[in-house]
Amino acid sequence: MEVKKISISYEEYEDGEPLASSDLKLIDEATTALKGSYAPYSDFHVGAALLMENGDIIRGSNQENAAYPSGLCAERVALFHANSERPGEIIVSLAITGKADHFKSNEPITPCGACRQVIAETEKRQNSKIRIIMKGEMGNTRIVDGIANLLPMMFQGEQLKKQLK
Repeated sequence: MEVKKISISYEEYEDGEPLASSDLKLIDEATTALKGSYAPYSDFHVGAALLMENGDIIRGSNQENAAYPSGLCAERVALFHANSERPGEIIVSLAITGKADHFKSNEPITPCGACRQVIAETEKRQNSKIRIIMKGEMGNTRIVDGIANLLPMMFQGEQLKKQLK
């Protein structure tokens, strides 16, 4: 038996520490996306914004449903919109933020496991990493370069291919 380690890397900016203007703009777009959130069950609103390679911004917000599995997270709303309306266009960055009705979210809002897998598939499809910027309502901002830093040992499509003996 051999013990192996996986390491990830991320940037963390303290609240008030200067961010790149493009990152600030994308966080502002994700904050604007919160207005479209439909979260009557969790009271937790999430906004996402994608920066496309051509400079366009695509927003998404979480959409809940009384039948919980029928809802979608903000990240997937934005990613699925981009992939369906702009096939082949490159997504450069994704910003995520959130706000709760009954408390302040002081930690960066991170994508759930399903969203991480969709980000992984999108990176594979476009053959380039997506920079992921995570911000809570207050507090620090966390940035990773590519989904492998949030989803090590991710499921890959190659695992679905039959192996010939």
